[in-house]
Amino acid sequence: MESKNHNLVRGFATRAIHTGGAVDPTTGAVIPPIHVSSTYEIFPGQTPKFIYGRFDNPTRTNLEKTLASLENAKHCIATSSGLAAVSIVYHMLKPGDHVISNDDLYGGTTNYLMDLGAESEGVATDFVDLRDLKALTAAIKGNTRLLWVETPTNPTLKVLDLEALATICKEKGILLVVDNTFLTPCLQNPLEFGADIVVHSCTKYIGGHSDIIMGCAMTNNEDLYKKMKKNASLLGCCPGPFDCYLASRGLKTLALRVAKAEENARKLAAVLSSHTKVQEVLYPGLASHPGHELMKKHARGFGCMITIKLKSAAEANAFYSSLSLFGHAVSLGGVESLVCIPVMVTHKAVPKELREKLGITDSMVRLSIGIEDVEDLKDDILQALETV
Repeated sequence: MESKNHNLVRGFATRAIHTGGAVDPTTGAVIPPIHVSSTYEIFPGQTPKFIYGRFDNPTRTNLEKTLASLENAKHCIATSSGLAAVSIVYHMLKPGDHVISNDDLYGGTTNYLMDLGAESEGVATDFVDLRDLKALTAAIKGNTRLLWVETPTNPTLKVLDLEALATICKEKGILLVVDNTFLTPCLQNPLEFGADIVVHSCTKYIGGHSDIIMGCAMTNNEDLYKKMKKNASLLGCCPGPFDCYLASRGLKTLALRVAKAEENARKLAAVLSSHTKVQEVLYPGLASHPGHELMKKHARGFGCMITIKLKSAAEANAFYSSLSLFGHAVSLGGVESLVCIPVMVTHKAVPKELREKLGITDSMVRLSIGIEDVEDLKDDILQALETV
């Protein structure tokens, strides 16, 4: 049976390990088995919990229980990717609705809003610097239905005031959706500050080992949950049971991994900020970051992502190519450190004029800090900077 009363207020790491992980009643296995069946028995007069794998799956349900507990949410829907989570949210909107988003966010979400959202679903989006609350208020229209937020943003790591945004949304009857991928439930819980929905790319820190593609959406609102659950089923956004198992396993060490990676990030940000060849270091954990104090207001840490700017594209390319411990790859949040040049990958499809307006230049390099020995990462960074 599942360990004792999970309604008790328990610590994050304890919930990550014990919530949603019931002991198998048939064998006594302490790790639940992976349920791979696509369909389940049903007889007249029955209302079974599981009918068909696209609707629900026991392995997925276990994962959703854990995720909901960690994000302090009542409901969770696991999806087949982060963008699938975006999709089940957006399919609650109707043609002619209007969306506002922060101007600096994940390139895949930007492309969805600009292309698929506008062209296929008839939902227009305005991109606004949401640090400016007056600009947000000015952008709101009579048909504005949703505000999409990342904080900190990707890749410039701007910090937004969640409480202030939530207050405006509540006054205007607008749904507030927060992509919490960068900070994870370990460091930030947007629902506590007034968000209606929180989404994650579980591919990143939640999975933690760069071996799954998955997302999720969470809420405390029963009606929103039912709508998103229906969308996930009808759109076929369900993740497979093995990926759900890997995500559940990843959650068990999330607190440890994030703590170590953030410790590394803080130390490396200090090293980079003092180096003469680095023009700018964007990391909210630095006291010099304009969002440093605000982030302390609604987060328990500063995250594991660092963005730097060098003098030119040539210097950025030289630094990027000379790193040896950092994997030269898109994505983030794995145990291994990764490096990318956003204009080459994550934000390549974002129009150049918009990138330049946001300061996403070809001299910008994004670092996802992993859990390696920090001195080894430091040595790798310093030797790469010597080639610049």
